[in-house]
Amino acid sequence: MKQHVGRIAGAAAAVLVAVGALTYAVAQDGGGSGGTPAADSADAGFARDMAVHHQQAVEMSYIVRDRTDDKDVRLLAYDIAQTQANQRGMLLGWLDMWELPKVSSKPPMTWMGMGGMPSAGDGSLMPGMATNAEMKKLQSLSGRQAEVFYLQLMTEHHKGGIHMAEGCVDKCTVGVEKRLAQGMVAGQQSEIELMADMLKERDAEPRS
Repeated sequence: MKQHVGRIAGAAAAVLVAVGALTYAVAQDGGGSGGTPAADSADAGFARDMAVHHQQAVEMSYIVRDRTDDKDVRLLAYDIAQTQANQRGMLLGWLDMWELPKVSSKPPMTWMGMGGMPSAGDGSLMPGMATNAEMKKLQSLSGRQAEVFYLQLMTEHHKGGIHMAEGCVDKCTVGVEKRLAQGMVAGQQSEIELMADMLKERDAEPRS
């Protein structure tokens, strides 16, 4: 348990420091050497889509904190919620700074060439996102069942988030945004490994 607490707290602290540095950097360079991104650019598309993706992770994390007394799960959920809420604020702040809309008439993932991909169900707007039914199920569970289902959902959520962040690393042109995306890849991959260990402790495993 203590090992998990240390890993979770250390990762969260590193992310918060990085968030502050990136916020300062984008304010200094005015959005990167390429100037202000266009509304249909990968930079804008990633900022809009990942803000939505992150919001659901925050919601899931606060749900499970109310459904279990397990210290490790509650700490992980709190750190995911805080990290992704901060990153979401940065993404939306950049859209404001660039004077670009926070919503688009085009389907999610269009900037990655995946705008026509089928949805996993209502509420699952992008890869890894939980459906409305899964969110309701999480709210109905408690204790170990809630912990396992949350860890499974968040593992899938992180895998989808990593896929999107890798897309930004490849396609985005704003340097600080690319660095934020690369940090997301590293941070969420580390949390996937941590959640796999936590699932094993509960005699469970990821769903996919």
